[in-house]
Amino acid sequence: MNTGVTPSNIVVGITGATGALYALRILQVLRSLTDQGAPRFRVHVVISKAGLISCQHELAISRRALLDWADESYGIDDITAPIASGSFPVAAMVIAPCSMKTLASVALGLSDNLIARAADVMLKERRKLVVMTRETPLNNAHLKNMLAVSEMGGIISPPMPSFYHHPSDIAQIVDHSVGRVLAQMGIDTDLAPPWRGLNPS
Repeated sequence: MNTGVTPSNIVVGITGATGALYALRILQVLRSLTDQGAPRFRVHVVISKAGLISCQHELAISRRALLDWADESYGIDDITAPIASGSFPVAAMVIAPCSMKTLASVALGLSDNLIARAADVMLKERRKLVVMTRETPLNNAHLKNMLAVSEMGGIISPPMPSFYHHPSDIAQIVDHSVGRVLAQMGIDTDLAPPWRGLNPS
């Protein structure tokens, strides 16, 4: 069925920090969102070598099974991919999770792989880039790199668990962070309802 709705391009970069479940849930949620029965988004995925190791270890999932949630996927060194060019329209990009190595590459503009290059494109084109940094504790280099990306227009959004919504399991904690990140990308979901006070009327 042709509804005339053109899906927006979204880029998801997956790197070798702990938190592969965040990446999987983002892909699942993006796939579930439709407009007039048609997909709202066309999802482009890049996984680093270390990111794949994390997915296999934390989720017991293969690269193929993970990429089944994507519309397009590219090798980490594929500099010919459409998302490596600012002429390719992308509505938003998220790096989930984002390792400190990838953060440093983005902060310095190294573009040394496709994830870093795609992020560099988002920054230079003044488009939405959300970075789910995963590390603790943080040293001065980590903090300076996060500040550098923020000053360039990126959004630093570590997946900080919140408990005011009384989550009953890990899935609800993950979904709340995913909902907050997608909201930063301009994508509304019901995963993270807005706070309405202790006694909403």
